[in-house]
Amino acid sequence: MRCPFCGNIDTQVKDSRPAEDHVAIRRRRFCPACGGRFTTYERVQLRDLVVVKSNGRREDFDREKLERSIRISMQKRPVEPERIDQMISGIVRRLESMGETDIPSKTIGEIVMESLARIDTVAYVRFASVYKNFQAADDFDKFVSELRPDVAPEDE
Repeated sequence: MRCPFCGNIDTQVKDSRPAEDHVAIRRRRFCPACGGRFTTYERVQLRDLVVVKSNGRREDFDREKLERSIRISMQKRPVEPERIDQMISGIVRRLESMGETDIPSKTIGEIVMESLARIDTVAYVRFASVYKNFQAADDFDKFVSELRPDVAPEDE
């Protein structure tokens, strides 16, 4: 593994342990050339996934991009980071086990929304506001009212 500080290709693993509920290996590394220490994560990748955007454009699946968007929606929510990591790993496993290498972005968005809805309603609404491109407060009202169909509208 190349050192991110000096570029040396001869780094040493100092410690390895399971991470993310045994879905990844966390490795602490040391560079003998510059003395730098850094952490890497190793995960199983079943297949290379390609995201097919709604406009037809294709791009390689990026786990970090998925993780960033989920973490933004979960910001300041009372959910443990380990639970978020497990959810992200579960989403990636689900995508990889679909049997297809080309996955529509819509499918990914729906799977993320489904996962967020089970963990935190506020994060679910936050993600949906970006995913569904809410333009006004009325969009939020309509979406939230669909979450609670058993609540009758107030009489005016």
